[in-house]
Order: sequence, then structure tokens, then C-alpha cells
Amino acid sequence: MPNDLVVHVIDDDDAARDALQFLLSAADFSVRTYGSAKVFLDAIPAAEAGCVITDVRMPEITGLELLRRLRTQGIGWPVIVITGQADVPVAIEAIKSGAVDFIEKPYDAEALLDAVSIALGGQADDARDAQRDEIQQKLAALSPDERQVLEALVDGRSNNSIANDLDSNVRTVEVYRANVLTKMQATSLSHLVRMMLLAVP
Repeated sequence: MPNDLVVHVIDDDDAARDALQFLLSAADFSVRTYGSAKVFLDAIPAAEAGCVITDVRMPEITGLELLRRLRTQGIGWPVIVITGQADVPVAIEAIKSGAVDFIEKPYDAEALLDAVSIALGGQADDARDAQRDEIQQKLAALSPDERQVLEALVDGRSNNSIANDLDSNVRTVEVYRANVLTKMQATSLSHLVRMMLLAVP
């Protein structure tokens, strides 16, 4: 890295933490690792500035609680949250609590490195503005029914629940869902959620 910024990796899983450290170090990022959010919070007074990558599901202090504590302490370092595939509601809460991004497990190495580069480069706001414009254009191409299905999906609703609300059948909802993913160029439901969160100023 051309500066002294550090990526602080917090995960109670030794193997996951080591894998992230290896990936980031191989990409020439300076990395510090912590086995828990408590260890990280205790180290903050002497820690180098940078960004944070934290797992959501950890004992004692979760990733969401860590976000809240950082905000309370006035620490504005960008935070990237790593979530499991079934953690869409948690990811939404993380973004609303101040995370700059969330990465779904199993994560794509290039996507994670890009997120870290944006966070450390101080480009998070500019990147979000550009992404927001692109997402708004994609949203404009959706039909009213597709938009309704999209909003229900982001709320965490099941296909059956959406079909009942639309007075339709599950097969029709599945078609709308597939159309939404294609038109939005989303690779997964979590990706779609991330896009919708970014679309809101």
C-alpha cells in the first residue's frame, strides 16, 4: 500500500481469519487480525487507522454490536461486514448501522479486495454515488409487478408469501424473480439486497 492505512480483520474462526490475512497480505495490504471484537476494541487506542472487516456471527460481541460501539465511540473507519448466505436481514441491519458494504460467504476474493481498496482509498462515497445512478437506471427498466416482487424479496419475504399478496401463483413469482435478477444483473439475492440498499440515498 502507498500509505500507512491498515486492514483490521476480526473473526473468531482461526481458519477464516488466516485466509483473509493471507489474501490481503498477498495483495500488499497491511493487515492486523483479532480473534474477537473485544480484543479489537481494546486495541483501538493504539491501532493504526484504516478499515475494518468483521464477521457478523461472533460470541460476546457480534459484528452488529461492534458497528454500534464504533459509532458510539466516534470512530468512523469504514467497516465491511462478512455475512453467511442466510443473513440477508442481518446484512440490511449492518448497512443501516453504518457498514460501507457486506460480502457474502463464500466470498469472491476480487470483490472483497475491491471493497477494501474503495474503503481505504476514501472513495466510498464517490463509488456509492456512481453505483446508485447505475442501479436507478436498472430499476427504471423493471415492470410494476417486477418492482413489487423485488421490494418483497428485499424485505425477506418468501415466494409463497409474495404470491399470496399478488393474488398470483408461486410459478409466476419465480418468473418475476428471475426477470428481476437478470435485469438488475444481480448474481444472488444478497447481491440484489446490496444494490437496493445502495439505491437509497
